[in-house]
Amino acid sequence: MFVAGRVFSHIRVPAGRPHNVPMDWFALALLCAFAIASSDAFTKRLLGDYDAYESATVRLVWAGALLLPWALAQPWPAPPPVFWAWVAPLLPLEIGALLLYMRALRVAPLHDTLPYLAFTPVFTAVTGWALLGERLSVQGFAGIVLVTAGGYLLNVERGGTWIEPLARMRREPGPRLMLSVSFLYGLTSVIGKGALQHVPGRFLGAWYFIVLGAAMVAVTALGRPRALRALWRRPAAHLLVAGSFAVMVVTHFLALEHVETAYMIAVKRTSLLFGIVYGALLFGEARLGRHLAIGTLMVAGVVLIVL
Repeated sequence: MFVAGRVFSHIRVPAGRPHNVPMDWFALALLCAFAIASSDAFTKRLLGDYDAYESATVRLVWAGALLLPWALAQPWPAPPPVFWAWVAPLLPLEIGALLLYMRALRVAPLHDTLPYLAFTPVFTAVTGWALLGERLSVQGFAGIVLVTAGGYLLNVERGGTWIEPLARMRREPGPRLMLSVSFLYGLTSVIGKGALQHVPGRFLGAWYFIVLGAAMVAVTALGRPRALRALWRRPAAHLLVAGSFAVMVVTHFLALEHVETAYMIAVKRTSLLFGIVYGALLFGEARLGRHLAIGTLMVAGVVLIVL
């Protein structure tokens, strides 16, 4: 309660949108949302028989390989020592989150897991204030609440009660895993923004995920060495999964440079709507109309954030 009170005490009403915040961040965040939803759908469709280690390794290693030419074209900055203090906790947190993410995608339908990622902007609002001193406007915070509320309602079955998603987390592993992922991404997004204070987004986005791919190979070699064989199993499928993931990486860091973390992540979480459409088209998941109707809450929240 104390932390929540401190967060709300720092919410301010802005006189207008800062002139140094370009609207390009919104287009980049929306493209980021579509890219991650595409990567998730391709993973579930084309790599459905891979385990969590195999899926995570394929996604990170192939994405790192695709990002390498772009990374080599970037000028190498001279970051201060504090930059490495921001980056150090990112690697274990990111790998842990991705392993949980891949497992959640395998054990449950997209419409039962992805909506729990809607909680990420709320976690990010708290961690962004605690670690970076980021402050949100009243209207922006209301937009985040609408995005999160829409994600929560997507988990309420027809005729169910509002506490049903909480009960489902106790019964089913998929929602529980994805809520853990949501919390971890609430940390990694803010820590990544801290690192962005010292290097350009183009540099960090490319090289960080190349290093992350190498770290994932090491983790897999120690924990599940046979999973490394999956890297060469289906090259065409891997290109689709990793290519869309690489687009997510680039657009994520470019957008994050220009706006508060919670706002960018809230727009990125419209990936839930793209994911639900993918679920209906590729996997025949039901209740598309109802899910999209509830998704208008999320769209309204995004409009508030943009305005």
